[in-house]
This record gives sequence, structure tokens and C-alpha cells, in this order.
Amino acid sequence: MTAVQLNAMNAQIWRDMAVIAEDESMMRRVAKYIRKVAKEMMDDPTSMSKEEFYAMIEEGERAYERGETTRLLPGESVTDMLRRSGYDV
Repeated sequence: MTAVQLNAMNAQIWRDMAVIAEDESMMRRVAKYIRKVAKEMMDDPTSMSKEEFYAMIEEGERAYERGETTRLLPGESVTDMLRRSGYDV
């Protein structure tokens, strides 16, 4: 999504919220839905904090320094590299 599209969607959401804000029962429904969507995003098992991401990068750098990494050889596929590393692919 482009920045222009994102800005247009953001403006539309705020216009719609201004209409909804006039009705308390609708505001409750919207708030409940927003909590549900936010919870789904927080429950994503693939998400990680910025600190966790950088810690993972640093651990990878330390593994590289210790020689615990595998390189993809010229002309080799990822599958071939995994087999060479002992994985049953």
C-alpha cells in the first residue's frame, strides 16, 4: 500500500469515527472490535520485540564468529546445502 493510499484510509477512518462517536452503543461495539483485532496482532507467534530481534541477530553473529554456520556453495541449491548439513530434506 502506498503512502497516499494509507493516508486516504487513515483520513476515512477518522471521518467514520467522528460519526460513530455520536452514538455510545456504537462506540462500545467499535472499541470491542478494536480490542479483538489488537489481541490478534499481539498473539502472533511470529512477532517479536525489537530487543528480541536484535538479540537474535547478535547471536547469529556470535555463531558466525565461532564458525558454527554453513555457507551456500556456488551453484548449490538451498536443498543441497541442507542435505550437506545433515538435514533430511
